[in-house]
Amino acid sequence: MTAKPWLRHYPDDIPHTLTYPEKPLYDFLDRSAEQYEKAPALVFFGQRITYGQLRELVDRFAAALIQIGAQPGEKISLMLPNIPQFVIAFYGALKAGVTVVQTNPLYTEDELHVILGDSQAETLITLDRFYEKVLHVQGKTNLKRIIVTGVQEFFPGLLRLGYLLKERPKRIRPSPPNVYLFSDLIRSAPTHPPQIPVRSSDIALFQYTGGTTGIPKGAMLTHKNLVANTLQARSWFPRARPAQETCLCVLPLFHVYAMTVALNLSMALAAALILVPRFQIDELLKIIDRERPSLFPGAPTLYAAIANHPRVKDYHVSSIKACISGSAPLPLEVKRRFEELTGAVLVEGYGLSEASPVTHCNPLYGKQVPGSIGIPFPDTDAKIVDPTSGQELLPGEIGELIVQGPQVMAGYWNRPDETAMALRGGWLHTGDLARMDEDGYFYIVDRLKEMIICSGLKVYPREVEEVLYKHPKVLEAAVIGVPDPYRGETVKALIVPKPGTSPTADEIKAFCAEHLAKYKVPTIVEFRDSLPKSIVGKILKRDLR
Repeated sequence: MTAKPWLRHYPDDIPHTLTYPEKPLYDFLDRSAEQYEKAPALVFFGQRITYGQLRELVDRFAAALIQIGAQPGEKISLMLPNIPQFVIAFYGALKAGVTVVQTNPLYTEDELHVILGDSQAETLITLDRFYEKVLHVQGKTNLKRIIVTGVQEFFPGLLRLGYLLKERPKRIRPSPPNVYLFSDLIRSAPTHPPQIPVRSSDIALFQYTGGTTGIPKGAMLTHKNLVANTLQARSWFPRARPAQETCLCVLPLFHVYAMTVALNLSMALAAALILVPRFQIDELLKIIDRERPSLFPGAPTLYAAIANHPRVKDYHVSSIKACISGSAPLPLEVKRRFEELTGAVLVEGYGLSEASPVTHCNPLYGKQVPGSIGIPFPDTDAKIVDPTSGQELLPGEIGELIVQGPQVMAGYWNRPDETAMALRGGWLHTGDLARMDEDGYFYIVDRLKEMIICSGLKVYPREVEEVLYKHPKVLEAAVIGVPDPYRGETVKALIVPKPGTSPTADEIKAFCAEHLAKYKVPTIVEFRDSLPKSIVGKILKRDLR
């Protein structure tokens, strides 16, 4: 109790330790389908897919992957928004024994090339609208197979299982070799899944993260890691009722937070998962009004948009009961206003890709400390250490947050040196500066990393700077995050132009937009005669901040 002061603040209905079965991640879906076959699993613009239907679709897709040549252990890139096909492909791939590579569909060709090249993915699943982009990259990668779908390509819940709309993605007819339609694969596949042995120690997921360097690297998450974090998250919702909850998923499923706290948790609860492919506040309020979700994991940006909407009281939002906010600090005013409007409990948590991702959270039905990230999950240890010496610090002292638990990754793909740096002495070093109070509640103070979080999405300054330095008029560049009342942080570029040139802010932004996803493009561009530097010539970003 002395070593883990947070345990005394666990509510009575949350155990200190859990039992983690040696099962693959898709076992949550299979068990829910066995017990609640006719319960809704997915909700997409009013259409429903039951647990029984979802399991059969997953089984068919797993069998289809084997039929087209996918081998157990290979990598499959999932480049989809929040649509039913994501869920089917995700669990189907795992059931086929392959490793999923989470890929943002908004990536530019340059960014996509990096992820596909590093992961050595041999199969990619994407929307028809991104097909041309994938083709441009394919020849530079190990990609052998492309599976294409349309947003409304099929809705099995419209009639009986197996009903497929005749409309097909228009851009790939006739289909080139090794390019497949998602619906064709499911229609022609057997209903029974392939008998591929999947161990809990197998790598289920590559979750790409930039870490301290800004160069994307794949955090290898095992089935055991993801099962553990799902059960830890499940324990944090002690009042959740199996097959009676509805979870609203606006956060992108390719983000590890949404994958665990929305997708996998919903499967464990046999909850109905409402898939929202893009955030648009008016449409989101209509969905909330119509579907009446009870669980709503999200980011501060989402809660702020609802709380500040001028007509929010015209919608039924009081169905929302429990929300965990992650990906960025939760402003106290946003928490207060959102809870006042909905009657829900909104608490802040913390995690990182390397931990599947959640390690800390304020209790939903216990002592909450606004401004803190809460206390460690069951079976999760955490402490604050001196970043230089590694010595454990006393409560109230600021140092690096390090964590330990069954959800911590196996390591980084093909990066043994960085794995050794991140996993030292059996602890995951987060790179975040934090402190712990006497009660065991943790507070993030700053980042050792220079990562910027815009609306919950990670931006790595070095990646943006590399693009800026390609511009013919840029002599020096530095990128920092600055506070933004809506996005939490936004990207600011500070530039020294080359002599004799006069670049404009719009010109810089347009150039970045050609090479970076929209959320990484600087929204603020400032030109300077010089940038502050250390004696060895390093740009002093702390001075710029």
